[in-house]
Amino acid sequence: MGCVRTMEPMSAAAKRVLLAKPRGYCAGVDRAVETVEKALELYGPPVYVRKQIVHNKHVVATLEEAGAIFVEENDEVPPGSIVVFSAHGVAPEVHEQAKQRDLKAIDATCPLVTKVHSEARRFAAQDYDILLIGHDGHEEVIGTTGEAPENITLVDGPEDVKNVKVRDENKVVWLSQTTLSVDETMDTVDGLRQRFPLLQSPPSDDICYATQNRQQVVKEIADDCDVMLVVGSTNSSNSVRLVEVALQAGSRAGYLVDYAHEIQESWLEGATTVGVTSGASVPDDLVTGVLEFLAERGFTDVAEVESVKEKLTFSLPRELVRDMKAKEAAQASA
Repeated sequence: MGCVRTMEPMSAAAKRVLLAKPRGYCAGVDRAVETVEKALELYGPPVYVRKQIVHNKHVVATLEEAGAIFVEENDEVPPGSIVVFSAHGVAPEVHEQAKQRDLKAIDATCPLVTKVHSEARRFAAQDYDILLIGHDGHEEVIGTTGEAPENITLVDGPEDVKNVKVRDENKVVWLSQTTLSVDETMDTVDGLRQRFPLLQSPPSDDICYATQNRQQVVKEIADDCDVMLVVGSTNSSNSVRLVEVALQAGSRAGYLVDYAHEIQESWLEGATTVGVTSGASVPDDLVTGVLEFLAERGFTDVAEVESVKEKLTFSLPRELVRDMKAKEAAQASA
């Protein structure tokens, strides 16, 4: 789909910003953050959250201030407490651990990640070898692998293809982490298919719509940019990928920052066009801060470039919705 540009003609000396859209929160992140906010409102603090609810330092700090307590594992949560599982998904054993500790678990896993979990279980039930394309150690990969550990082999990029071993080349399927670079993932799939010609694909694309959309608009503007600034945290896979995509698509430089004050003046020297975008777990006020920083340095001409309109939303976890409705009913009858 072609991009929509809302900009005026630029003089040769003007400094401008190309502001990518869509950017920032995707439906899964919006749902996860709202889940913690509603849980705090409904149950009162503290509400425990296993791992970072989403990979963004600012979001985590804001929720901590509201009463959320972030832990690494269930055994750090007092028995009987509320625990929220992050948007990246967890293995079945994590749910079981929560039951053993009598924890009230609220699963904020992104529904698109849940879809990959379902695919893993289904192909494992048919005894396929599942080649999971993703980054070693990423929480999403750990959660998906936990659904079928005996059947899943991690493939960490095109260079890892040569190391893959399967039991039966006639029963092999690939799945992927949802936040990868689309192009690199397909390079990996192409390599796997050369080795395993009968390799099957997932029923639908595993890389999430928001990841693809944010990468697409960056590709459309990168060649016009002297510098691409991506707002996001270093542990955010989709944010890191945006910098990589920008550089591959022609941006002369690209940087990842959490906050505007991290931007170095030297990055802007000689630049006339700066691209700005943000990862799928970044609130838009952080982008506003970057735009204000740039405006103070003469980049006052801001043109928003939109590649596709996003309309998808996800409902809150059913455990939380059930308790919210019960509270509303109790208040109404009081």
